Amino acid sequence: MKLKLYLVLFGSFLGIQLTKAQMPHDAIYMPKSTACLAVSYGSSSWKEYWENTLKRKNLNIGTHTTQSVMPMIAAGITDKLNVIVGLPYVSTKASAGNLMGQKGFQDLSLWVKYKMLDAGGLSLHAIGGASTPVSDYVPDFLPMSIGLKSKTATGRLLANYQHKSGLYLTTHGSYSGRSNIKVDRDAYLAHGKMYHTDEVAMPNTTDAAFRLGYLKGAVQVETFIERNACVEGDNIRRNDMPFPTNNMRMTLVGAYAKFQPKNIGFNARVNYVTDGLNVGQSFGYSIGLLYQINNIKF
Repeated sequence: MKLKLYLVLFGSFLGIQLTKAQMPHDAIYMPKSTACLAVSYGSSSWKEYWENTLKRKNLNIGTHTTQSVMPMIAAGITDKLNVIVGLPYVSTKASAGNLMGQKGFQDLSLWVKYKMLDAGGLSLHAIGGASTPVSDYVPDFLPMSIGLKSKTATGRLLANYQHKSGLYLTTHGSYSGRSNIKVDRDAYLAHGKMYHTDEVAMPNTTDAAFRLGYLKGAVQVETFIERNACVEGDNIRRNDMPFPTNNMRMTLVGAYAKFQPKNIGFNARVNYVTDGLNVGQSFGYSIGLLYQINNIKF
C-alpha cells in the first residue's frame, strides 16, 4: 500500500498510519478468489524533533499533526500469491505559526507478495512493491508536505514462524530505491554543497522489523519494533527546515490488534518513535474497517 517504505520512514514528518490486513509486512494471505477491502483513518502528532542529533522544539510550528484516510484492497490471485493496492488521502497542519498545511491524494502503491516456503510452521516470503505520485503536491515544503513525490521500488524478504498455539514471530528486511524529484527552485544547498539545478537525488532507504504476536480464529494481537533509515543523506541545518535529501532515521515501537469474526472486521494500531535522526518524535494511531469478499472471478 503509504505503504511504501518511505511512508513509514517519514511517518514522523508525514504521520501516515496504515491499516494492516494482509499487508506487505506480514505473513497473512487472502485465499484464492477472495479479497479484503479496507479503509483506515490515521493521525500522528509531534512537537519535538531531532535536528541532526539535537532534540528540540519549534515554537513556530507548535504541534505538527498529519491525518490520513487510506483505502486499500488485498486480493488472492492464488493461495500463495497476493496483490495489494492502496491510495492515501493525506492532510497536514501545525498548531502555531503561519505555515499552511497541504492536503490531497498522495501516491498510488502496488505490492505483490509470494509465499516461497511453508514447512513446519516456518514460512518465507518474497515481496515487491512500487509507487508513483498521483497528484501535483509540493514535496519541498517539509514538514508540511504530504509526501516526497518520488517514484519508489522496494524488495523485501520476510520470515515467519507460527506455533500451533497461535503465537508467531515475524521478521523482515527491505531495500527501497527512489527516483530523483523536481523542486520549485533553481538551486539548493545539500550535503554541504550548492547544486545549481531543480533536480534532487533522493537517498535510498532500508527497513527491518520484528513482530511478536498471537493469531487464531478471529483474533490477532501483536507488538512490534521497526527500524527505518536512509542509506545516506545530510542533516537538517541549525534553525532550517527539513529537506528531501536529509538522512532520516528512526526506531518505533507499537502494538496492533484485529478482530474479524466473519466478513466484517475491525483493527487498530498505535506506535511511538523512541529515537531518531532528522525526524519528529511522533505518537500515532489508526483505526480501520475491513470487509472480505468471496468467490471473485479473476
